[in-house]
Amino acid sequence: MRGSDDGRELVFVAHTGQASGAENVMLALVDSALERGYRVRVACPDGPLRERLPAGVEHIGIAALGLAGERGLRRLTAALVMLKNWMGAAWRLRKPLRDSRTRIIVNSTMALPALALARPHRGSAAWLVHDILASRRQYGAAWAGRAAVGRAVAVSETAAQPLRRRGFDVDVAFNGVTWPVEPAPVVERTPPVVGILGVVTSWKGHHVLLEAVAGLPEVRLEIAGRALPGDVAYLAELRERAEQPDLVGRVAFLGQVDAMTTLRGWDAVISASVLPEAGQLVVLEAMSLGVPVIATDHGGYADDRVMVCVPPADPVALRAAIERVIGDPRLRSRLHEDGRARVAAAHDRSRTLPQMLDALLGTAP
Repeated sequence: MRGSDDGRELVFVAHTGQASGAENVMLALVDSALERGYRVRVACPDGPLRERLPAGVEHIGIAALGLAGERGLRRLTAALVMLKNWMGAAWRLRKPLRDSRTRIIVNSTMALPALALARPHRGSAAWLVHDILASRRQYGAAWAGRAAVGRAVAVSETAAQPLRRRGFDVDVAFNGVTWPVEPAPVVERTPPVVGILGVVTSWKGHHVLLEAVAGLPEVRLEIAGRALPGDVAYLAELRERAEQPDLVGRVAFLGQVDAMTTLRGWDAVISASVLPEAGQLVVLEAMSLGVPVIATDHGGYADDRVMVCVPPADPVALRAAIERVIGDPRLRSRLHEDGRARVAAAHDRSRTLPQMLDALLGTAP
């Protein structure tokens, strides 16, 4: 364990109590900060994220600070509640952030307005950018929190670019996964199995994937992950679509799973997001195992040298890509080797995690 860094504290701020990709990165950073001797507090809503906080980490309870897939008038109501929650979170954060030695790491775009309202010491906060900003809501939240942020660190170059165009000074520190890992076996499954793993929410593109697989009667699809509270209706729509004659009996909804075990059972992993993702952990996990990846081409780690990339919201292109990967053993073998090589070179968490924490704290060489 390193020294206590003069007794300084770290406060992490998350907008959600769920524990998916961005929150898993934050939890890894919490562990790394504890190893360095920091006192750590985490401000987040109640939920799975709080339950996974390590022993000795103080929890600061706040309400959810973002939207959760609501539609229509419910979305307007949710937005008003979000404004109220930003103010409530700011009130809860003011006391913990009063000490000038306290450093803050904001893990979410939608938590930035609450941070600004809490008025921390100038330059004491760092923003870990997990989003490729694309909506007015995201840009508004970023603008609102800009004065409170001393530095921004994006998990991919693609996520950094929109912020740089608007005057933010942004460093890049890649996400990483455990390496080395035992590769997945290269087998010929009958029928072939493709899968999508992550939070079940509409922008992840599950509906696009269902339409793609509907035209591939020889392929089985597995959907792993749970719906966000505001996306229960979306999950119901997916289940209803899966019962139609062109899909019935070929789609399984797995719920929450162990990621690495589940990925090993698939012939290809699909990332079908209709909105761009900054740095998908599931893509890196699949590549570390050598499981071929088919991903929309606007993601932070999209690269047709190590995966097959397709346009977003295009079930025809996605169908063709699945057909190509399933039917081409040489392509699968190349993706197996090249994906693992990419993870070894650029996404080994034993290197990327301390580099990310150093960048956030401003201690990188």
